[in-house]
Amino acid sequence: QVQLVESGGGLVQPGGSLRLSCAASGSIFSINVMGWYRQAPGKQRELVASIISGGSTNYADSVKGRFTISRDNAKNTAYLQMNSLKPEDTAVYYCNADIKTKATTESDEEYYYGRHYWGKGTLVTVSS
Repeated sequence: QVQLVESGGGLVQPGGSLRLSCAASGSIFSINVMGWYRQAPGKQRELVASIISGGSTNYADSVKGRFTISRDNAKNTAYLQMNSLKPEDTAVYYCNADIKTKATTESDEEYYYGRHYWGKGTLVTVSS
């Protein structure tokens, strides 16, 4: 019922820039946190950056000053602007969102439930 779709990955030279997008769609009542994670070959998935609905952000030390996360609440979309890219930024980048959905029971009672969703990822390769 809820989908996250990432886009914007690709091949870029060291020092270059890319902008990733993550669009959420489906049965969405509200979105609290949206975040970007990445997983390099042979490594664990790690948090890159996150942003809450009010706009407060959090970054991994390795990307501070180079990456900027933002979101458009009206479009249910998060962005990751990546500048000064390094070969060590090469990874599959995944979007994650904490989404609340409104549903109804068979007796037409409304209720809400929340869960985290993941996108399928977009590959970023930084190489000359």
